[in-house]
Amino acid sequence: MADNRLIVALDVHSMSDVSALVKTLGDSVSYYKVGMELFYRVGAEVLTYLHGQGKSLFLDLKLHDIPNTVAEGLCSLMNLHADMLNVHASGGYEMMRTAVERVREKAAQDGIPAPKLIAVTILTSMGDDDWKEMGFSQEIREQVIRFATLAKKAGMDGVVASPQEAAAIREACGPNFLIVTPGIRPAGADINDQSRIATPSAALRNGATHLVVGRPIRAAKDPKAAAEAIIREMERV
Repeated sequence: MADNRLIVALDVHSMSDVSALVKTLGDSVSYYKVGMELFYRVGAEVLTYLHGQGKSLFLDLKLHDIPNTVAEGLCSLMNLHADMLNVHASGGYEMMRTAVERVREKAAQDGIPAPKLIAVTILTSMGDDDWKEMGFSQEIREQVIRFATLAKKAGMDGVVASPQEAAAIREACGPNFLIVTPGIRPAGADINDQSRIATPSAALRNGATHLVVGRPIRAAKDPKAAAEAIIREMERV
């Protein structure tokens, strides 16, 4: 029943937590996201485990530094079998362009497929008040679109953005651009620390290609049933 558009966030603390959740979800989930908290705790072990289970991997470390440092960092991470890696779009055009160029060169040299490279636009936890407090006068939506078009120009495969901006990104960047959306909350689920959210069906209708879901699945009484309910909703779009 797995749908590769659903990415389950492994926001847990240990390998035992990872294996327990992966076993519980079984064949219902084929794609997982490993973020900073888990990666910094257990390192490459979690990616080796997931790769061995035949799962697709999104390594969500949001690199942001000078162009050469980010490019070389991504090349180092390619050894961990991640299918998708990301950077912060706020690092700028040259940082993203260099990353794309260097990663694709290394993949060709190594004879392996290049991982998808996506750029984080504006974090989905960020609301309008937070944004204005940082001194920005334009709306979040405007900056998200600016980052997305810059990422496409740099050769990135897509972006991470709120589902609320997905339709505008799709219009600006065309049909073959990945839009990975956190902030997915099934109807009735708690919002937690997210601000710009949508249901799975609304996100897909807006143009999202992948949905990142964490707590609504992980914290459910029956995580597998929760994942399968989301997949059924996705399949109706």
